[in-house]
Amino acid sequence: MPLLSNTTPRGKIDLILGGARSGKSRFAETEAEAYPEKIYIATAERDKSGLDHEMTARIKAHQDRRGENWQSIEEPIEIYSIIDNKSRCGNVILIDCLTLWLSNLMHHQKDLDLHTSRLIESLGKAEGAIIMVTNEVGLSIVPENALARRFRDEQGRLNQILAKAAHNVVFIAAGLPLCLKGSTS
Repeated sequence: MPLLSNTTPRGKIDLILGGARSGKSRFAETEAEAYPEKIYIATAERDKSGLDHEMTARIKAHQDRRGENWQSIEEPIEIYSIIDNKSRCGNVILIDCLTLWLSNLMHHQKDLDLHTSRLIESLGKAEGAIIMVTNEVGLSIVPENALARRFRDEQGRLNQILAKAAHNVVFIAAGLPLCLKGSTS
């Protein structure tokens, strides 16, 4: 039984945030199970060298947990294009995760404001439900280097923009949900 309300038939946007290994992805996947058509946008970039065995194992574990009734699409940058092309009334698109998406944008030196604006525009036009997963990275110590501080700051800004656009915002800690915005019924 989903915690979040899924009675809004058109354009419902949920933001699920939490720390690393908080249970946010599992929570988001459970919420998405209520929909007959499920699309998973994976923002992680596969290691083409085959040397990052840990990331390969993470990707496989996520795929195995979801099972066969999901359509998976790997897209590290232009997630808004998938929303534009695949969002339909009655389906759900789960984006996991926007922290890796931001990291990809920064790594490829993309215009963060432009891509964030494009994502918000696509969310506003979405006909189906959207569930977004992101990390809360601002609860720790101040990073010692400039790049890490910039990433933390940009992630905080992105999360604020996404929370404003979302109908429901849930913070996950130790596998437990805390509703920050919206309805849980």
